[in-house]
Amino acid sequence: MARLLGFLLLVILVVLGLSFAVLNSQSVALNYYFGVRDIPLSMIVVVSLVAGAVTGILVSLGTIVRLKQQAGSLRRRLRTAQRDAEQARILE
Repeated sequence: MARLLGFLLLVILVVLGLSFAVLNSQSVALNYYFGVRDIPLSMIVVVSLVAGAVTGILVSLGTIVRLKQQAGSLRRRLRTAQRDAEQARILE
């Protein structure tokens, strides 16, 4: 059931994306440092969205790695504490 809902959501997103591209198909002059190029507006928006997403992922990557390392360290400490607790129970 979850796969079907995911597939339906994907189809809806693709249809919305295609309709967005059709509605915004007019060309826009993109001025960059080395020249000017006419590019469809929808492509500029999509490229900007992807660039923003990639930038966000790269910026948060350091935090994600640090938190994964911290979680691993805490798991090791928990295992050690559980072992020590078991040994204390055996000694009683």
